[in-house]
Amino acid sequence: MDHPTARNTRSTGRDAARARGIQRTALTAIVTNTLLSAGQIAVGLFANAFSLVADSAHTLSDLFTDFLVLVAGRRGAEPADRDHPYGHGRIETAVSMLLGAVLAVVGVGFLWSSGLRLQHMAAAPPLHPAALGMALVTLVAKEILFRYTLAASRRLKAPVLEANAWHARSDAASSLVVAIGIGGSLAGHRFLEPLAAAVVGFLIVHMGVRLVWRAVRELIDTGLSEQDVARIRDTIRTTPGVIGLHDLRTRRMADRVLCDAHIQVDPRITVSEGHRISDTVYFRVRAAHPEVREVLVHVDSEDDAILAPSAGPAPLPGRTEIVRTLEDLFGDALAAPPRVLIHYLGDRIEAEVILSTDDLAETSREELRLRIETLLAEHPHYRAITILSRIAP
Repeated sequence: MDHPTARNTRSTGRDAARARGIQRTALTAIVTNTLLSAGQIAVGLFANAFSLVADSAHTLSDLFTDFLVLVAGRRGAEPADRDHPYGHGRIETAVSMLLGAVLAVVGVGFLWSSGLRLQHMAAAPPLHPAALGMALVTLVAKEILFRYTLAASRRLKAPVLEANAWHARSDAASSLVVAIGIGGSLAGHRFLEPLAAAVVGFLIVHMGVRLVWRAVRELIDTGLSEQDVARIRDTIRTTPGVIGLHDLRTRRMADRVLCDAHIQVDPRITVSEGHRISDTVYFRVRAAHPEVREVLVHVDSEDDAILAPSAGPAPLPGRTEIVRTLEDLFGDALAAPPRVLIHYLGDRIEAEVILSTDDLAETSREELRLRIETLLAEHPHYRAITILSRIAP
């Protein structure tokens, strides 16, 4: 079994490597968008292609989102601290939601502009063929950037990169619109640009809404799918020592999954054995489900899921009172308090008293049996009292 320190070190190393991957991808996008926007402005002004200049403004807006991704990748990988005991993974979720909102706004902008262009197609100025070449170069570069960023998001399991990838695809779509518009203008078919813009606008709005909805679901702690939960449940239930499972809950935080579960064990085992079973559950879940980064295991002696929500522990006596009561069984025969194992099962108590052979010799077995029967009759919250003899150290 791994030492917790080694486990935390490996986890921190993975987070740092993932953060570097996100930052490297974001920097690539920043450089690409800077070069493209500069080329679009230069060629657009030269070729009198105002749509290309407008597309360069769209590309410049990507620089803002790229910087957001860069910040999210760096901040999201920071370790937990006092103010953020669960880490900073929600930063990636918040940025993903912001990028999704940007996509939705961009899509609405395409729909709006396509309607205006349909009404004013005759006002478009003549274009130079160089504008079409720049639009095609931008289209190819954006598509390559989209595929590169999307592959990185899947490799790193980073939703924030996926959102940025689809933002790059929206730019590729806008470049396609510009290319079609310029090509249509050069060929005399000016209606193609606003028509394509409308189609792309619907696509971008749909993608933006989907990304926002995914981020919202994560922020409100939506659980995993029933299939994923069932697989985790099977892993826990097949762990040796686990005899029951209830209250299994899951939620996502960026690329990681957090879950907690109540496991039921034999109520008569020791605390240390119960703790070892919970550790075994932790490591088995982490090994079988790599996306699960944290597992909080609560050990129960009984299935407390059947209790009423307002029900609390029954008003049973504590250890001090129980030991005092059990010592009275032996009168003055015991020189020291005996070792007592107490089992709280439901609303009753079962106690096991471990004595040496010499202690038992002081009291006859029959007399001890009668005293136990009397105690059980007088105290109905005791279900059973068992006397055990230790014959070896």
